[in-house]
Amino acid sequence: MKITYPHMGNACIAIEAMLQKLKLEVIPPPPISKKTLEIGVKHCPEFACMPLKITMGNFIEALDRGADTILMAGGWGPCRFGYYAQVERDILSDLGYSFEMVILEAPDSRVSELFRQLQALGQNVSIWEAFKALKFAWHKLQVVEELEKKISYVHPRALDKRKAENIYDQALREIKETQDKEEIDQLGISCLASLDQLALRAEEPLRIGLVGEIYTVLEPMANFRIICCLGRLSVEVDNSIYISDWLNDHLLGGLVKKSHRRELVKCAGPYLNYFVGGHGLETVGSTVSYAHQNYDGVIQLGPLTCMPEIVAQSVLKRVSSEEGIPCMTLYFDEHAGAAGIQTRLEAFTDMLRRKKLAKAAMY
Repeated sequence: MKITYPHMGNACIAIEAMLQKLKLEVIPPPPISKKTLEIGVKHCPEFACMPLKITMGNFIEALDRGADTILMAGGWGPCRFGYYAQVERDILSDLGYSFEMVILEAPDSRVSELFRQLQALGQNVSIWEAFKALKFAWHKLQVVEELEKKISYVHPRALDKRKAENIYDQALREIKETQDKEEIDQLGISCLASLDQLALRAEEPLRIGLVGEIYTVLEPMANFRIICCLGRLSVEVDNSIYISDWLNDHLLGGLVKKSHRRELVKCAGPYLNYFVGGHGLETVGSTVSYAHQNYDGVIQLGPLTCMPEIVAQSVLKRVSSEEGIPCMTLYFDEHAGAAGIQTRLEAFTDMLRRKKLAKAAMY
């Protein structure tokens, strides 16, 4: 079995580690590129959302590299994500590819069911080995996310932003290649120490919350590296969702770490009090939460035609007005361009700075 998977941010680091611990030969897709999206656009329905097109490109590139098995997550609810695996399987079959698709469905909080799915996926592994594989992948993911949060703090404040980026990127590359838990910890500690040694600006940066559809928020190639772009504009970005949050809430039943979803649903209640699919409800709740924490603004991200985020966007107009927090929405598809996104980010952050200065002048 030569197995592959779709890219989504730094999830590949944990996914590849888990699959290797399950004694599988992993054929990762090449890094997402313009070619990846072009392949997906060519073979997917025109009005399909961008994550479907990118993951389709991932699979075709990986199958062309020799993969014969695809690992894909399942889903449910109004969001079209629940249909991705079926649609992709049909398209790839029509294109003449021979492969097996393994769909990891959300086990409805029954963690033992997840272990059984992983055991069935692995090459002659026990339930205990499946558990250890998941635990090791989770540990890698925790170290990576700690670095993600650290770079989000340091990057906008660093005098040498390029050096901060290089330290972070090098640490991710080394962690990805490491299979020893203690070495992973040391790499994480070393990266944190290197970032702490950088000279920082005295001026506090703007703080912006990032909300929206999980794939577009977490995959830099889907959002034109928006966190890095904002960091270079001296803006500190707080991600409203991380991969571990999604795994904890939807696959692990909230057993591994504290879930904040209930708090977000409570925050969203006065504006949106029912499930609309995807992360629409969390988008609204996170925006209200950021307003209560006195963030300077919020940016909502989503793929064009994403129904849950369209619903959330319509609600955010009222949230922005009543909670007093500026909000901007960016939708992405194959026609989006880096220059246009950069211009909108510069205009939005300039507006936030003027608003912050005007507010400070009143006191």
